[in-house]
Parts: sequence; structure tokens; C-alpha cells
Amino acid sequence: MPTKYGHLFVQEMPNCMDEMVKDAEDEQLEYALPNLGEGLWLVNSDLVPGAQVNMTHIWIHPSDEPQLWVNPHVHDYDEVLIWTGGDPDNPKDLGAEIYMEIDGERHTISTSGCVYIPAGTVHCPRGFNRIDRPFRFSALSLAPKYRAQDEG
Repeated sequence: MPTKYGHLFVQEMPNCMDEMVKDAEDEQLEYALPNLGEGLWLVNSDLVPGAQVNMTHIWIHPSDEPQLWVNPHVHDYDEVLIWTGGDPDNPKDLGAEIYMEIDGERHTISTSGCVYIPAGTVHCPRGFNRIDRPFRFSALSLAPKYRAQDEG
């Protein structure tokens, strides 16, 4: 029996990687790396009509090789990128080293955390220097659907 708020719950999360690549102008914005888990939509306006945010989630698996994951791009909405270590006894330890540029300024990340990216800010390249154990990566966009413009 339908409920008043049942439509707000997402239980079938579709794969998001094809849609993110398709939306990029050069169709190479997101790289298909061998150590990426399945990228899933948690919410967007297709899954929850009327939603004004979209969010994705992916597990990143170990790798000894440095990897470029995402080329420079820009959004016309604010975005929060979130990385969370998978060790419940030490949640601050990411178990990996990520690099990411914001408007040409490189940052190296080795702890769980996030970055807020204002609309119109060029960000990436983003990639991994090393990944010692799996961690979670999510992107929360303050828009109903994912859109990006290549800056490469």
C-alpha cells in the first residue's frame, strides 16, 4: 500500500557512471579505472521527482599504481565531494592518498573529509597516489541532475 512519503525512499540505486560520462562534452570526464566499484545514484530528480539535489556513491578499491580519475571541469551549481575511510575503528584514516586541484591549486588528502566547491570553480584533475584499502567516495551536487563542462 502506498504511503504519503514512500516516494522519497530510494532502494534501487541505478549505475551513475554512464550518465556522468555521457553528459561530459568530451565523453572522457570520468575514467573507467579497474579498481572502481559500481558508481550508484543515491538521489536525483529522476529517482525522486522534485529533488533539488543529486548524490552519487562509489567504493574505491586498493591499487599500488598512481591513477588519474577525473579531468578538470566546472559545474554551474555548488558541489560537495566526500571521501570516507573504511576502517570503523579509525574513521579519520582514509587508507589512501588522493590528489585534487581546485583552480590549479593542488591538494593532497589522506584523511576522511570533504571539499565544498562553489559553482563556476574549475576543479580537478583528481586521482590517487595510492590506495591501501577500500574507501567510499560520494559527490553531492546542489542541482536536480549532474551536469559538467570540460575544462581540458
